[in-house]
Amino acid sequence: MLRELIEQPAYRNGEFFPKEVDIADKLGVARNTVRHAIGKLVNEGLLVRKKGVGTTVAARRIPTRLDSWWSFTEEMKKRGVEVANFDLSVQIIPAIEEVAAALHIKEGTKTLQLSRLRGTSGGPSLLSVSWFHPRLKMTGSEDFSLPLYQMLETHFGVIVAVSREEISAISAEESLAAKFGVEEGAPILFRQRLVCDTDGRLVEYNKVYYKGDGFKYSIDIERR
Repeated sequence: MLRELIEQPAYRNGEFFPKEVDIADKLGVARNTVRHAIGKLVNEGLLVRKKGVGTTVAARRIPTRLDSWWSFTEEMKKRGVEVANFDLSVQIIPAIEEVAAALHIKEGTKTLQLSRLRGTSGGPSLLSVSWFHPRLKMTGSEDFSLPLYQMLETHFGVIVAVSREEISAISAEESLAAKFGVEEGAPILFRQRLVCDTDGRLVEYNKVYYKGDGFKYSIDIERR
């Protein structure tokens, strides 16, 4: 129904979408169900939702591979590669200054930290360390065998929509070199990102280290 509404001329011309409660009443479903559906369409780039203002149809645009991104598991699955998990650590710890600043919380606030050493049958090639906003109330008992963003959507109703990233090249320090089985000082691709949900709220602060000879980062950009 929502996809059909998107195609109506009135909404294409900027008229605000009906309120979630009105849609829920009309369809006889829970308001949370409607909110979840709208969130998916926002994530797809079909709707724009502004807090305190309303929801409108997004302007047409040319899609590129920059418009979507996946978890490591999903990326490898698309390539037909089976992911191997070499180490997983989950703990609730006080947020250090760097994490607190990234998530806009007070230093020392208890935060869930997830560390995963992953790769393929050829060995470890990726170390991912994530810190999640305390607002999610994660306990550490979550099923982290699932693709991360699928788990967040299924168990917390959180739909991630935006990833603000910085990518750089660094040299492997001793502990990282040992994890990847490379010499100290070997090239490492470093990816740091902040992940937000469809409402623009911070969800995750993530640092990923990629073994230099195992990855390349490519994008397609179309002239508009």
